[in-house]
Amino acid sequence: MKSIIVTLVLAFTASSAFAHGDVKCTARPKAEWKPHTELAAKLAAEGWVIRRMEATNSCYEVYAKDPQGKRIEAFFDPVTFKRVEE
Repeated sequence: MKSIIVTLVLAFTASSAFAHGDVKCTARPKAEWKPHTELAAKLAAEGWVIRRMEATNSCYEVYAKDPQGKRIEAFFDPVTFKRVEE
């Protein structure tokens, strides 16, 4: 039973680690974060169509169509709004 639990825990943590590749956002205090609505307005002005936006522990995660119409998942620094690449 113990080995099954260990296997499940390892499988779960491995799958969540691979979910976003190697995206590394800089951890900053939440008090420094700009509102997600500002990022949404910036991206909309650039031609993005946002489907969903979430805050992770250190990034804004955006599910959208880019200006070329391609569906993407992108990560942005919540202080600078600079896109964080994998």
